[in-house]
Amino acid sequence: MGVVLLTRISYNYWERSHTEVTMNRLTIIDVAKEAGLSKSTVSRVIRGGGQSVSPQTRQRVLDAIQKLGYEHNALASSLRTNKTHTVLFIIPDIVNPFWPEVARGVQDALRSEGFVMVLASSDWEQKNEVEYLKTAVKHRFDGILINPSGISPRLLQQTGIPVVLLGLNDHYPGFDSVGNDTLEGVRLALDYLYELGHRRIALINGQYHSGGHSSRLEQYLQFMKEKGLPDNPDWTVNCFYGQEYGYQATKQLLSKPAPPSAIFASNDILAIGALKAITDQGYRLPKDISLIGMDDIYPVSITTPPLTTIAKCKYEEGWQAAQLLLQRISGRSFATPRRLSFPPRLVIRESVGKP
Repeated sequence: MGVVLLTRISYNYWERSHTEVTMNRLTIIDVAKEAGLSKSTVSRVIRGGGQSVSPQTRQRVLDAIQKLGYEHNALASSLRTNKTHTVLFIIPDIVNPFWPEVARGVQDALRSEGFVMVLASSDWEQKNEVEYLKTAVKHRFDGILINPSGISPRLLQQTGIPVVLLGLNDHYPGFDSVGNDTLEGVRLALDYLYELGHRRIALINGQYHSGGHSSRLEQYLQFMKEKGLPDNPDWTVNCFYGQEYGYQATKQLLSKPAPPSAIFASNDILAIGALKAITDQGYRLPKDISLIGMDDIYPVSITTPPLTTIAKCKYEEGWQAAQLLLQRISGRSFATPRRLSFPPRLVIRESVGKP
């Protein structure tokens, strides 16, 4: 079993793959001829809209599919069992190297049970998430894994499909969720900077395009208050996730009359942008300023200098989320939604030093 990448461009391909494209280029017309039925009748059966088709006619279509070796010998089985053995995995940013490791964990868990993962990137847009949910319903996906950027719990429930969330989000209490303890990760980063002597600590706070609550900002403000440090608005910049946003946010921080001695970026992609801005402005890491990110994606281990970061369990998150989803798909019921959290860890490299 493999992986299908679902994008807007591939919609037409996905549509065709369920009706016309087969290993030996058979089409729905071939199936109709073999069954001695009209193309529209065969299409209704294949698309799952054959309620008006008699059981005898439906069986003729299934027999024709099997005899011709239509690409999915599994198609006839799926029509009988109402299972497609496909799972939709919706991530917010396919460019971020964090997600391939998570997807690999998902794929390995699903493949062992004969399921295929279809990967879709929402690009942080709620409207894209809505379109992908429609696709999942239309093509009768067995399950959905999603790191939501703003989709409402109500819309997820309305699909009627088992859903498991990646990421620990308090706004979705009715769903199973698997993630890393991000709040503890923020605390690890800030404590490390504080112990080294930093007091002017800035935050590049990544935000979804849909806005909403920021747990990282909340934890940062709480930390500053606990340590008796000033709540300086010049040391907090809110921006979308992306390297270019990290670059601009850092330029803004460095332009202040009292620039920070250390910067914590909400994720490593923002931190990479921050690193470029720091060097472009003539600062040196970590002599002039310290920088720490979060996620521990591979590129931050080979930057100059290599970036200190907060590591998350990526493969494990994907594998465990898929396991929970498979249990839901199999019909197992649980009294309350399950919430599994992995602990983060500090990875010390060369981008942080004493002020």
